[in-house]
Parts: sequence; structure tokens; C-alpha cells
Amino acid sequence: MPALLVDLDPPGEAPAFAGDTAPLVYFLSFAFAARYGAQHELALAAVLLRDKHKVDLKPLLTFADHAAEDEADRKELERLWQNAAPLAESCRRAVEAIDADEAVREQLVGYPTLRERIEELGRIALRAAERGERVRLTFEMG
Repeated sequence: MPALLVDLDPPGEAPAFAGDTAPLVYFLSFAFAARYGAQHELALAAVLLRDKHKVDLKPLLTFADHAAEDEADRKELERLWQNAAPLAESCRRAVEAIDADEAVREQLVGYPTLRERIEELGRIALRAAERGERVRLTFEMG
């Protein structure tokens, strides 16, 4: 089962989610694939968030596999560090759009915990921003 990891810089206690983050990994993956025309319901939800609600998804789409197998992977992991405030804002705006738009909720019906995981990620990023920390999103396939 995939899991989303949030690393902090400077290093601190790893933030914990209240539940399974696999739906969040799936959403991020399909949101990334949406630019290539993916028609999965998670990709369609991402398109609605991006195009209809003008949510900047770029901070959410800055993620990679946590396992670094070679120098190129290690460089990619270093490239992933981002300011936490834009990630917090993306999450906040995404949750607002989910709450406001039945069409988005229809696409997410098979992922009942996704909204809560996005909201949690936003809280983690907001706390990091308040402490002046950077964040990095990675996933493990478990």
C-alpha cells in the first residue's frame, strides 16, 4: 500500500497523518497524469480543481519516490524541497473547492477520506510554514 511522506527541513519529527495516505498518493499521481489526458476520476477531479477553481496544484505535484537508488535519484530528492506556504495554500483551496462543488465531490466518491488527507497535509504544511521550514513530499510503495 503506498504511503505519502512529508519531510521537513530543517529536520524535525516526521508529521503523522490520522489515516491511510494511499488515496492521497493516488490523487497526486493522477493529478500529475491529468496533463497527459488521463480520464480517471481522480484526474478529472484535479482538472476541475485546476481549471474551474483555479487551484494551483504545482506544490502538490512536486513529489517523487522516497527510495533513492542512484545519484540522479538523490539529486531529484534534493530538487523536491519547497516552501511550505504555497503547499498549505494549495491544500486549503482544494478543500474549499471540494466542499463547494458537487461535481468535484462526484469524482471523489470512491475516495471518502481523500478530502481529510488533503486537509491534514495543508495543516502540516501550514505548521511548517509558520516555523520557517521547507517540506518535501515523497511516497513509499510499502
